[in-house]
Amino acid sequence: MKIHIDIDCFFVSAARIKEPFLEGKPVAIGGRSDTKIFNKDAKKQTVNFENSGSFVPTFYKAYEEKDDDLNAFKDEDGRVRGILTTSSYEARSYGVKTAMSIREALTLCPHLIIKAPDMSLYQKLSHELHDFLSSKIPLVEQASIDEFYGDLSGWIEDKDVAKFIDDLRHEIKEKIKLPVSIGAAPTRYIAKLATSHAKPFGCRVVCSHEVQGFIEKIPVGAFSGIGKSMKAKLQSAQIHTLGELSRRRGTLESWSPYAKELYARVCGVSDDEIHAKHVRKSIGISRTFDPLYERSELKRRVHVLARHLSFAILKLKVIPTVFHLGISYEMNQKSHKNISLCEIFTEKKFDSLCLSLFNEADVHKRLHVIRISINCSSFTRESKKELSLIGFHDEQRMHRLTEHSQNIREKYGIDMLKWGSEL
Repeated sequence: MKIHIDIDCFFVSAARIKEPFLEGKPVAIGGRSDTKIFNKDAKKQTVNFENSGSFVPTFYKAYEEKDDDLNAFKDEDGRVRGILTTSSYEARSYGVKTAMSIREALTLCPHLIIKAPDMSLYQKLSHELHDFLSSKIPLVEQASIDEFYGDLSGWIEDKDVAKFIDDLRHEIKEKIKLPVSIGAAPTRYIAKLATSHAKPFGCRVVCSHEVQGFIEKIPVGAFSGIGKSMKAKLQSAQIHTLGELSRRRGTLESWSPYAKELYARVCGVSDDEIHAKHVRKSIGISRTFDPLYERSELKRRVHVLARHLSFAILKLKVIPTVFHLGISYEMNQKSHKNISLCEIFTEKKFDSLCLSLFNEADVHKRLHVIRISINCSSFTRESKKELSLIGFHDEQRMHRLTEHSQNIREKYGIDMLKWGSEL
């Protein structure tokens, strides 16, 4: 049996450990892009590569205690900005949802308590839970900051799984103070689905002979791996539930290899191994801000983002070979540019490359820009690409200068050294 462990309302649950008076109250955690990254004042920035992803940025700053309320989300004009990263079940009863704007959430629930995120606390608790699970289960995989998979095969008899996971969730609540829900099934995909039906603070076991009955009435969009486009394609074929999908093998297999694999996953006959460690394959940085037209300021912000991302890449000790820059404009317009480059990574060259990509991607010059994103992937340790030897010695000298700059920033902060173009 595979099991899936998910922390219930993780960020809210973490806040309640820190401030117990929040228990039983409608609470939500706000989130807002750290646009202060573009300020010209130096500041200390925190970098953490573990479990970054949705609502868990690679770059973040720890909020001070005095900022830990609604005021943390007000701009200079006093307007409340930002979205919700999660909310308590008490808040959800009022219609409050993840990714909803804070302003809309307060309209639905005026007495909603908004707390600022505490990434350091989340990482600490996530580590504690991972260590605890590793002491109970032979093979544990961390899928995200609040999600884990475990393999009980050869460790716990199938007939004992229900008691094992029930005891496990109560132990976690007692020792780490976090409420979790646990699903168990023959495959990780069905186990994750079972977890969603166990929430909050519950357990659900789905045996092999129960899979078909379990998935029968579940909407297709609830299955991990079915995104908006696949959901729309399934519904256009009159496939609305996983049960209907399981009876349309020919349709799915005629579409694509991915759809064929998806069919096998839904039916519980295809699975992936549990991997104790994941190797990072990409890293990026992005910021959303108020509509901005001035191109000189936008280019300055590209320099700032490139400097921060360069710091992270050097800290990871990898050499990316594929680079992507995306621009989001007002009026829902978007543009992006990619390039592959197999050379030694230096900050100066990366900075120039990002600016060049921005100039090429900026095709709607009459529109205001609201977001810039930069992503680097296909690291040489993964892609097996060979680095170009053209100008190799000159690049080595520049790389040594980059390393010296990196050491200074490691000690004094990312903003200690800046490019003149940022000022």
